[in-house]
Amino acid sequence: MSIDAGTLQPVGLFTGQHVLAELEGVSAELLDDEQFLIDALNSALDRSQATVCDVISKRFEPQGVTVLALLSESHASLHTYPENGSIFIDVFTCGNRAQPERAVNLLAEALSPTNVSCRTIRRGHDYETGLT
Repeated sequence: MSIDAGTLQPVGLFTGQHVLAELEGVSAELLDDEQFLIDALNSALDRSQATVCDVISKRFEPQGVTVLALLSESHASLHTYPENGSIFIDVFTCGNRAQPERAVNLLAEALSPTNVSCRTIRRGHDYETGLT
């Protein structure tokens, strides 16, 4: 393990947070707007201290969009179901710098759902408390 001299935090820790969310009651138009979803994901990740390496997307016929972001810290994905007004969100970040829960909250703000179901799974080792 190495130490980043700028932050004095260990680099390469085997720790992370995996946030899984389901949003319902979202506008079908937003859920089918590929560029809006790309922009919303990029903004949420940037504001959550995640490092976006690349983003790819696919619009399906007759409707629906999937957006995937490769992060230095891991990944994020959106899978939309405009016909149901629903979206699955998955944000996994390794280490302690990025804030995946904040990213999901910002996405929820942008999408204005009527219902949000979200859970966070801690993965790896929790080096801040010494728990595994």
